[in-house]
Amino acid sequence: MTEARGPRVSTIELFFDLVFVFTVTQLASVLVHHVDWAHTGQVALMLGLIWWMYAGYNWLTNAVAPSSTMRRTLLLAGMVGFLVISLAVPEAFDGEGWAFGVGYLIVTVVHSVLFLHADDNISIRRAIANLAPINGLAAVLVLVGGFLHDGWRIGLWSTALAVIIAAPYLQRMGAWTINAGHFAERHGLVVIVAIGESVVGIGLAFRDVHLGAATLAVAVLGLAIAYYLYWTYFSGDEARAEHALHAVTDPARKARLAVFAYGYAHVALLAGIVGTAVGVELSVGHATEPLHWASAVCLSAGVAVFLLGHAWFLSLMGLPGISYRIAGAVGVLAVIPLGHWRAVAQLAAILVVMMASAITRDLRTVRATRTTQIHDFGR
Repeated sequence: MTEARGPRVSTIELFFDLVFVFTVTQLASVLVHHVDWAHTGQVALMLGLIWWMYAGYNWLTNAVAPSSTMRRTLLLAGMVGFLVISLAVPEAFDGEGWAFGVGYLIVTVVHSVLFLHADDNISIRRAIANLAPINGLAAVLVLVGGFLHDGWRIGLWSTALAVIIAAPYLQRMGAWTINAGHFAERHGLVVIVAIGESVVGIGLAFRDVHLGAATLAVAVLGLAIAYYLYWTYFSGDEARAEHALHAVTDPARKARLAVFAYGYAHVALLAGIVGTAVGVELSVGHATEPLHWASAVCLSAGVAVFLLGHAWFLSLMGLPGISYRIAGAVGVLAVIPLGHWRAVAQLAAILVVMMASAITRDLRTVRATRTTQIHDFGR
């Protein structure tokens, strides 16, 4: 039986996602120029903070459709906040942390105000009444930290991240009502937009590079790897996950599942996209040269984090295919030494591992489906 999807994602929500994904592009640019543990930690911290509020807007439009001029105007104000955050990202841990904090405060305040337009939905109003102080505390910590320096900024921003990670445990999750179709579609869109933007970022890295056979090989391999990131997510699991979420009848359990599967697991997917894009960009112009160990690790680790994030997602949703994702992650990590020999060799090896994992999993799924159909026909 086919599930009724409910309202689809609106064009203004897609517009919002495009603005948000600019922050992902900016995070990647930080690592391209500084591939080290310190900057990786900073990017991870900023991504966690930013993703929480983006996910909050997904929950928002799932409950409050942007169907009026006032709501769309407020959503535009939220976009302004994300734009300010994006512009501040490259120097957020240097001289522009205050701008990151201001943008984060704007995003948080607009989010709470928009929830007040939930018409007469008392349950939603009560839910946001519990959540708004938690988000507000995190926003104040980010704002104050933005005006401080070094350890104080890291400490306050890390505390803010801890607060928002704990948020689902500090409120009554049963007050939320989730439209599974809209929820799954919205998160799927941000994944595909992020992958697309990563391809654009890789393309821009070719601006000052002479085109030759080796250079074009990096471009083609980078695109093919991006394709298999896409195929990992969109090979049918996104639809099965939607149905699994829809099938949960207990509101509190459904909301917690949504938090873990589409919140925590999806931030790992975005982190993987960022790492992969950075690794491919660092290979541009160095196809037949050895990559630095940090660059080679970043390339394989990005793909591995994406695959492990998707394995986590499948596990939470009770879906098959987890072992294929884990095996793929182990495989791409195993080829890191190839990058220290030749960049193009590591790219090609990663592609082979991803292709093998995807094809094997798809063939297994087809056989299982045919077996089920034959069994049902026999009955």
